[in-house]
Order: sequence, then structure tokens, then C-alpha cells
Amino acid sequence: MNLPNKLTMSRIIITILIIILLLLPFDTFGITFPQLFINELLKVDSKYMIAGVLFVAASLTDLFDGKIARKKNLVTDFGKMLDAIADKVLVNSVLIILAAQGFISAIIPVVIIFRDTIVDSIKMIAGNKGKVVAASKLGKIKSACMMTGVSLTLFNNLPFELWNLYVSDLLIIIACILSIISGIQYYNDNKEYLLKSGK
Repeated sequence: MNLPNKLTMSRIIITILIIILLLLPFDTFGITFPQLFINELLKVDSKYMIAGVLFVAASLTDLFDGKIARKKNLVTDFGKMLDAIADKVLVNSVLIILAAQGFISAIIPVVIIFRDTIVDSIKMIAGNKGKVVAASKLGKIKSACMMTGVSLTLFNNLPFELWNLYVSDLLIIIACILSIISGIQYYNDNKEYLLKSGK
């Protein structure tokens, strides 16, 4: 397994650690995470801070695995598939958990997963008919907003929370809107392949 694929696999492993950290009932086992007091009104659960650090680390592997693969000519079909799986497992899992625990609206993961399912289907159909569908610039901006917004949410929106600036919520909402727009863009750019009969 080459280095880019190892980085991608590490993203999946880190995602599993984040899921365990956020969902396992540690209190049952007598394990407690300390509360971090930022000021007299603001305290943060250190469990989410740790998850935030892990999420940032996982996001960085997403940044570097593709760059290394292209630079060293290590791009493979397996790597592309693994990268797409790792991205969705990371972001969608954390979004679902954050929604279930009341940090974000449940509509966010619903929209993102619904959009991703449609876009992946478009890519598959277009690919079967000979067209390689590359990631759009809008999609990349959406991903950057989402990664940053989720990271800030796990960090309790610090340091912006100190000034009552809801930057984490805003970035996630922007990412959600961009995901819808980019999804429509993917459809418009590839509808000729979707409507074409046969291969």
C-alpha cells in the first residue's frame, strides 16, 4: 500500500476513534473527561476538544493524500475509491453525531447525505458512459467550509464564542447551501449522460 493510501486509511481509523470517543458511555466505566473553564460563563467538555483535534488531523490527511498521490504519480482507482469513502465516513458520521447530540440541526446531515448520494450516482452513471467527473471548485469550497465548521463546533466555536459570533454554525450552513448548489451544478453538467439511453 502506497503512502497516499496509508494516509487515507489513517483517516478512516481516526474517524472510528472519534465515533468511539463521542458515543461510548465512558461514565459507565468510571471514566470522566474534565471540564475546561474558559471563563466564568463558558466551560467546554474536554472530550469534544480531543475529538476536534482528531477531526483536524483527519482533515489534514485528506489535504495531503491527494497532493502526494498526484505529485509522485501514485494515483490509483483503489486510492480514489478509498479517498471518497474516507471523506464521507468522516464528515457524515460526525455530522450525524452532532445532530443527535443537539449541536446542529438534523436537517444538515440529511441534506449532505442526500446530496452526496445523488452526486455519487451521477458520477457512476457518467463514468459508465465514458466521462470522468472531477470534483467541482464549488464542491471543494463546500468541503473546506464544512471541515472548518465541524472543527469549530467540536471546539465549542472557540475563540469566536467569546464574542458571541456564531462562526461554526454559519460555516456549516454555508457548506449546506453550497452542497445543494454544487449538486445542481453536477446534474446540469452531466444531464446528457443521465438522459442518454444505453452505454
